[in-house]
Amino acid sequence: MKPSIVLPLGVVLLVLGAQGAIRLLADHDNAGLLRWLPGGFAAWLACYAVATVAGVLLAAWAKARQSEPDK
Repeated sequence: MKPSIVLPLGVVLLVLGAQGAIRLLADHDNAGLLRWLPGGFAAWLACYAVATVAGVLLAAWAKARQSEPDK
C-alpha cells in the first residue's frame, strides 16, 4: 500500500480510538461506535486502545516511508 493512503487511515484510527477512549473514561455508559460490542467497559476500552495504538503505528510508518528518498 502507498504511504499516502496509509497515513490518513492511521490518523483516522488514532482520532477515533483516542476520542472514543476519552469519552468512555468520562462516561462509562457511552461506548460510542462500539456499543454493539459485548463485554462492557473493559472490552470497549481495550478496543479503543488497540485502535489508538494501531493508528499511531500506521501513521508513523507511513510518515517515515514518505520522507525516505526514492532509490
